[in-house]
Amino acid sequence: MNELDALRALAETGKAEQMLAYHKAARTYLGVSNPQIDALVAEWRASRDLDGRIALARDLWASDIHEARIAAAKLLTQARIRPDQAAWALIAGWVPQFDGWAIADHATIAGQKRLVADPARLDQAETWLDHPNPWTRRAALVGTLPWAKLNNPKPGDLAARERVLDWAARLADDRHTFIQKAIAWWLRDLSKRDAPRVRAFLADHGARMKPFARKESLRLVQDR
Repeated sequence: MNELDALRALAETGKAEQMLAYHKAARTYLGVSNPQIDALVAEWRASRDLDGRIALARDLWASDIHEARIAAAKLLTQARIRPDQAAWALIAGWVPQFDGWAIADHATIAGQKRLVADPARLDQAETWLDHPNPWTRRAALVGTLPWAKLNNPKPGDLAARERVLDWAARLADDRHTFIQKAIAWWLRDLSKRDAPRVRAFLADHGARMKPFARKESLRLVQDR
């Protein structure tokens, strides 16, 4: 049984139709849950070397099946991948193909690990800000969330944080709801570590954001 057959064998009758209605992206859905995908991915990862995992991830993504793309991302979601150039190149190549939040989020979590491993890759992530695909623009913010979550940032981390805040400012006029949500997500996470910096950002750029995004940005610091 190959990997796609293993996914198909777990399909739940009627669930595929529900998933299509929920996610709305026009592709094949099998009706397999994330915990089931996790279990398969653990088996596949354990039985392959790095080159084998990358090759499988490439093939699963190319199938354009929802659960297979989720599995492809999960195969490459590891803090330590050495060498990781091929894994990063594959993940970065997926970013322009994003067309919804679910697959994008799983793939971008894998991308977060590779960006943290080599912050020089922020140069490539910055190019996503000007992409016509809003999900690609969004990935620049979601992919850099680890820098919003650092409790003890080093000077290089602080520089990266400020760089991404500049990106958020560039996107503040973007009316796409999920871009606004991503800006708010970034600021909300940062507010738990540096509320004054978030307030300063909103003082400078908040008027350009949608009201719900401004509110969400401060949701965790309203009473401080």
